[in-house]
Amino acid sequence: MKTMIRSEETICAPATGTGGAISVIRLSGPESLKIISKVFIPLDKTVNISVIKGFTIVYGEILSGVEVIDEVLVSIFRSPHSYTGENSAEISCHASPFIVKKILELLVNNGALMAMPGEFTQRAFMNGRMDLSQAEAVADVIASSTSMAHKVAINQMRGGFSSEISKLRSELLNFASLIELELDFGEEDVEFADRKELRGIIVRVKELADSLSESFSLGNAVKNGIPVVIIGKPNSGKSTLLNSLLMEEKAIVSDIPGTTRDTIEDTIVIEGQEFRFIDTAGLRETTDVIESMGIKKTFEKISQAAIILLIDEISDTSGMINSRIEALRQNITDSEKHIIILINKCDTSLPGKEDDLKEKILIRGSETLLFISAREKYGLENIRSILASIVMNKKISSDSVIVTNVRHYEALKKVSLSLERVLTGLDGAIPADLIATDIRHAIYYLGEITGVITSDEILGNIFKNFCIGK
Repeated sequence: MKTMIRSEETICAPATGTGGAISVIRLSGPESLKIISKVFIPLDKTVNISVIKGFTIVYGEILSGVEVIDEVLVSIFRSPHSYTGENSAEISCHASPFIVKKILELLVNNGALMAMPGEFTQRAFMNGRMDLSQAEAVADVIASSTSMAHKVAINQMRGGFSSEISKLRSELLNFASLIELELDFGEEDVEFADRKELRGIIVRVKELADSLSESFSLGNAVKNGIPVVIIGKPNSGKSTLLNSLLMEEKAIVSDIPGTTRDTIEDTIVIEGQEFRFIDTAGLRETTDVIESMGIKKTFEKISQAAIILLIDEISDTSGMINSRIEALRQNITDSEKHIIILINKCDTSLPGKEDDLKEKILIRGSETLLFISAREKYGLENIRSILASIVMNKKISSDSVIVTNVRHYEALKKVSLSLERVLTGLDGAIPADLIATDIRHAIYYLGEITGVITSDEILGNIFKNFCIGK
């Protein structure tokens, strides 16, 4: 998809959703104030919209001919001190669909065009009000559904991530210019860029790029929810646990083994972080084709999950439980995964059984063992507490720089690969022109993140996912 640049046109769109008492209609572009003057009559007849100063709110009426459409407030913003950097106005009217539609018709009839998704933010980017990564963060702020997601998005929108990228790019640009200067004096065998100093800077920039790209796993989880998969043998209480955690009957619960044949997902928020719970088919040997497909999906979800809840029953022996734990370990290659072993149905246990299993169940390192009753909701607070503590160990502060965007992640990986080639070239005394090429590539990929270097295709892919009015 290619983006359309209509900088000479004035655009309009609703800036608020339905369901409230008040709606806001946004107008931006060179003819904004002229168009507003044609449809809006201030109550104070001495007010002239065309010369009024910015950051002013005016009360009056929207008219269609002599017909009053609504009593409104009009907020005036003058270039460059507006969201888009252009002359802009916002009409606060009553939220009647008829009124909103009628005002938009009046604006269009007097020269405005209906805005496309993300066009206001695109103009803010084109007019230098924000860089591309900040523009993308605007969409993340709107979509954020938890305090952590909101915190990360706000920091990015305010330029925290952009600042880090600009520092990296600036350091590379300085040395790239020195190497380019060397190439201009190639026949005189001069060296403007100290190779030892250059190597130190490349190592530092690469480490920062790697650190940012490594934060993507956390950032993606914060943005989209931390995936938590619930696994175990059939009838161990997986679906009951999911229902109890969600406090609703999301999954079918039955005494018949193999009831859950597909994955069931839903989310809850714990301590400001969203967790995406996935109930899976019970793990066992089966000849049922459909159930086998469900078990295959279970293993796929295990590979995708950040946290695994393995459910066993209090009636099982420690040997059986240890065997299942070890089988799970054998299927995990990611050391970052957290395993929580849940011994369920403790409300049915004999005295002393919990203590006996505590001594005999073998857990390692960061693994956790909890005794619960999913049916009676016993021990669920302990599960929530452990999940919250896993997130808090990676606590995000208000100034944390976390990568949440896959486009940024991919660009940072390319930066790292380019700088790896630079280091190899420096160690192997590769000619300066080849080193300069790899440094230019790294600078290019960093520029793609903030929009210093961009294309219509990139802009189109970003802004097509925005809502209209933003």
